[in-house]
Amino acid sequence: MVGVDAPVDLSEALVILDPDRTDLLRELDRTFTAWGNAAGAREILPPPLYPVSDLEKFDVYNNFPHLALVAAPLDLAGGAVKPADGRFTPADLQAPRLGLPHATCYGAYLFHQDRRVADTALVTLVNRCFRNEEHYGGLRRLLSFQMREIVALGSYEHSRQVLTAFTERITAFGRALGLALDRVAASDPFFENDGGRALLAKLSPVKFEFQVEGLAISSVNTHRNFFGERCNIRRLDGDEYAYTSCVAFGLERWLSVLLDLHGGDAQQALESVKSAAGQVS
Repeated sequence: MVGVDAPVDLSEALVILDPDRTDLLRELDRTFTAWGNAAGAREILPPPLYPVSDLEKFDVYNNFPHLALVAAPLDLAGGAVKPADGRFTPADLQAPRLGLPHATCYGAYLFHQDRRVADTALVTLVNRCFRNEEHYGGLRRLLSFQMREIVALGSYEHSRQVLTAFTERITAFGRALGLALDRVAASDPFFENDGGRALLAKLSPVKFEFQVEGLAISSVNTHRNFFGERCNIRRLDGDEYAYTSCVAFGLERWLSVLLDLHGGDAQQALESVKSAAGQVS
């Protein structure tokens, strides 16, 4: 991987979960996946990285350059190369043509590229996400983490209805878990700063986060027809570009706040998740 060459301490950037924490994370993911399935979502399985040219369609490298990480094979034209001081130099690498996504939902739009979708299309997917951060902090802020998403495609009304339904479900789940969730309007600069969509986003927020003591663990996001246009996804009837929205769950962040709530006892937190899921489903 190649990122911004900054003096970032990587000791807390990556984690290996122990069995109890793995069980808890898997139970959270099963819960969120079941919500999507109950709403009619089918699961798709994305790759962990994409051609840079695909991510470039979404203005990733204009709007989120500080988060971007890319990957490249070693350049062996001059013979074997070895890392020094824990890193390869740019001269050791071929051109980086692969991008590591910082959000899961990109896979849903690339999957539907050049297709037509029903007005009530719904998919769910989970993926590894990667973010180049100024600092890392355990499960709260990682270089590589897992994000489960539920993505709506089709009519504008459908994209909004999905967000409304899942906002209610997340709120109820947080209440059942005993989490103090705050719903906070946030920004996600998918749109050019001087464009009409950007102005509309300022007038009507496109992203709300669910936070615990300032840490965002879930979000609901509307993109209007931005991704429909960029991937040529059209509604089944007519030539209108599809509208999209997504609901995101940062699995390690949910894990973090639940461990905090239960004094680090992953098994106790697991039982609370099972109980709360039974109340909300």
